[in-house]
Amino acid sequence: MFSNTTDLDLRLIRVFLAVVDARGITAAESSLGVRQSTISSHLAALEARVGFTLCERGRGGFRLTSKGERFAATARSLIAATSDFVAHVRDIDRKLVGTLSVGLIGQAPLVENARIAEAVGTFRKRDQAVRFTMKVASPQELEEGVINNQFDLAIGYFSHRVPGLVYTPLFSEQQTIYCGRGHPLFHASRAPTADALKDYEWIWRTYPVPEEHSPLSGRRVTANTDSIEAATILILAGGHLGYLPAHYAEAFEQRGLVRAIGREVFSFDVPFHLLMKRSIEGKHIVRAFLQDLASAFTIQSDGRGGDFERLCAPLDAVEHGRQYASTR
Repeated sequence: MFSNTTDLDLRLIRVFLAVVDARGITAAESSLGVRQSTISSHLAALEARVGFTLCERGRGGFRLTSKGERFAATARSLIAATSDFVAHVRDIDRKLVGTLSVGLIGQAPLVENARIAEAVGTFRKRDQAVRFTMKVASPQELEEGVINNQFDLAIGYFSHRVPGLVYTPLFSEQQTIYCGRGHPLFHASRAPTADALKDYEWIWRTYPVPEEHSPLSGRRVTANTDSIEAATILILAGGHLGYLPAHYAEAFEQRGLVRAIGREVFSFDVPFHLLMKRSIEGKHIVRAFLQDLASAFTIQSDGRGGDFERLCAPLDAVEHGRQYASTR
């Protein structure tokens, strides 16, 4: 019977969560710095302590059991609570102490990443001893990470809205159709119609992209991917059409490796949002970083007092509202 928690239990739980986040024992080796056999022993020891199986592992791959999923959520709360305790104790001597976890979509425009870096740089000048954790993930993983307290906040694009989360617009990127040099449309003299595009093979992403309004339903999707890099490889191969962020594809376009198709007609803008929980009570580190992000992106208020303004209000640094837009 699991009736108390020891230091050893906490170490075993941290190993377990590292394996969950890495989605497997092999993938967790590098982050934990120990061998697979040691990780397996730790997992077995933790299962013996709690009295039930947490995960299935072996040739069939890694998968959490139903009890393991519930345990992982509870374990994250425990680790977060211990981290908060340590932070509060150390905060007696220092203003901002602890960890700030940020999730990112990856491959954002360079100028926007520079603004995020600006916010980090400004934050580092505060009276703080904060450890940053940054991870690139898919939109769904970012939302799940914020909900499960894996991330304090995240920046990405999201196709829907989850109750209890705050979505604050930061910037946008243009998505454009591209083909590779070996594609029949690469040397076309004029842009094809929407109906003509349906005759070609398409690469499509396994995660939803919001704001697409182009009339291209009924496409022949013969390849799927969950990353921009993989989509680019398939487009470069010459057999598929697909959407890429215009800023990302620019370097390939300048080298004559890809060509934009119907940029004026079929392109669309995808808004990137800052995502966080509606309630961040007591998270002074998060509030401070939100203030620095607002400054870096010049987020302005419409005077109606929205969620972002409420969350940052205790800092009394800048005024924010419900509608936000970067003025840069």
